[in-house]
Amino acid sequence: MRLLVLYGSQTGTAQDVAEQIWRESHLLGFQGPVLSLEEYETQRLIEERLVVFVVATTGDGVEPDNMKQAWRFLLKRSLPAQSLQGMQFACLGLGDSSYPKFNYAAKKLHKRLLNLGATAVCPVGLCDDQHDYGHLGVSLAWTKDLWIALKGISGVDDSQLNGGHVQSPGKWLLKTLPKDSAIVPLETLLWTQKQAAHTFKLKNNQRTTAENHFQDVRFLKLEYQAEVLSWEPGDVLDVQPQNSEETVKEFFELIREHNLNFDEDTVVEVVSAHPDMPLPKAYATPLSLRQAAKYVWDLSAKPRQRFLEVLGFNCSDEMEKEKLVEFCSGEGIDDLVAYVNRPRRTLLEVLQDFRHATSRLTLEQLFEMMPLIQPRSFSIASDMSSGTLDLLVAVVNYKTIMHTPRLGLCSNWLKHLEAGSTELRGVVKKGTMVWPKDLSIPLIMVGPGTGIAPFRSIIQHRLQPQATGSAIGPLVVFFGCRNKSSDFHFEADFTAWTTAKQVEAHFAFSRDEDHKVYVQHLITKNGPYLAGLIKDRNAFIYVAGNSNNMPKSVREAFIEILGGDADYVDLMIKQRRYQEETWA
Repeated sequence: MRLLVLYGSQTGTAQDVAEQIWRESHLLGFQGPVLSLEEYETQRLIEERLVVFVVATTGDGVEPDNMKQAWRFLLKRSLPAQSLQGMQFACLGLGDSSYPKFNYAAKKLHKRLLNLGATAVCPVGLCDDQHDYGHLGVSLAWTKDLWIALKGISGVDDSQLNGGHVQSPGKWLLKTLPKDSAIVPLETLLWTQKQAAHTFKLKNNQRTTAENHFQDVRFLKLEYQAEVLSWEPGDVLDVQPQNSEETVKEFFELIREHNLNFDEDTVVEVVSAHPDMPLPKAYATPLSLRQAAKYVWDLSAKPRQRFLEVLGFNCSDEMEKEKLVEFCSGEGIDDLVAYVNRPRRTLLEVLQDFRHATSRLTLEQLFEMMPLIQPRSFSIASDMSSGTLDLLVAVVNYKTIMHTPRLGLCSNWLKHLEAGSTELRGVVKKGTMVWPKDLSIPLIMVGPGTGIAPFRSIIQHRLQPQATGSAIGPLVVFFGCRNKSSDFHFEADFTAWTTAKQVEAHFAFSRDEDHKVYVQHLITKNGPYLAGLIKDRNAFIYVAGNSNNMPKSVREAFIEILGGDADYVDLMIKQRRYQEETWA
């Protein structure tokens, strides 16, 4: 029986979950592909009888990039109301409950498919990244329920899954080539995603925080070819990073230590093991293992269950194999979280821990288990009129119980790029923020920390000479950081804007006061003025920054200054007059 698995994935997690469902479906005797929604002709859904959708939600309730085209098609009013009445489906969402539009993409998709006449075989699953187990807290149980439902529909035999230890199908077939074979050119591997990328020259890479400050934040100015690139305020730049030379060296030292029969000079040709499994662009032509380790595999990633499953395939040590199998079971999830998630253990550290399993690794296992480097998104912090594309990047570096600090792949790669480098490739994407066309409408912008980045872009845009012919409404900014002397981003810009009375700025330096003052306190302090802008002049509110506690506290502050009217703020959110762009 055919079962189609479709996914909308932004960072690779939804793809990983979808591929796991596809592997289990093949063990149960189903046939059919696993594809991203952009790789499937959506109009063919009318021919499908059984489809599983795995859909992530990004940003402020937005669908992933590789789902946008399919979503536009499904929203067409011209589609007949019962056009999908022959289709049965299941929908699993991946989201984060710290965002107000939790799992919005999956909920919308589920509802739209029902509206088009499709029948749900089980309730929509809503995974929550805030769960102690991450998405596994819901996805494991939901998938079990899915197979029970499908067993009732198709009569499939689920004993293969219940038995537990059957080796599931792999994605790739490998052919080792002579070491002097032609390999992928470097330019291709600097950007391995499908859409065409732009090349940037790094003009400046400056630390904006004090040397003794706990966090290193980088201000990067990028030069580009103006005739081939444009963006609007609020847009983002997707950047593809590379592994550090130290990490690559550590990986190959591990390979040599275990006397594996391949090394950095091994050249491999990869083909898909299944006709409906698309080959990543990075594998389109032969490449060396050094290229894979430097540009393709995310060596600092937190290993997912599939990594641990594949690692155990050839393991001859009973204790190690038993532990790896347990990590991949529902019963072993507590141990998995304690071993991998909480300490943020990297896959290289796992390879070092499971030495017997590592010593039996094959090339096929490596290519099957290694996650690919995904692009990282950064808000563009400048208007096109400035002549450079600017980024404000907080370098991720923190401690867990592990001996060495946890380092963010992209931010640390960007940190070490030197001025003049042309290795940075990226793609400009539309941001989630929508700005009013009427320039007289006031803008209230709340951007603590690096959340200030997109607001610098819109302020520069609004203050362009060609814009001054129109009456510009108040530009009210709330910025917060720890210390005025340590992490006051864009201080020179703020000084110029406020001196010229172009921007109304309110600053919360939380550690400079006897009691901590945050942006939400300043919103409350300026309540009557802000309420007037909102109620009398239809001001738009924008909130950007860390998704932890700030967005909720800011939202509560606006409800308070509007007389406790939460319904009014909800209406603003629906009208896109209140917008959030936050990240974990």
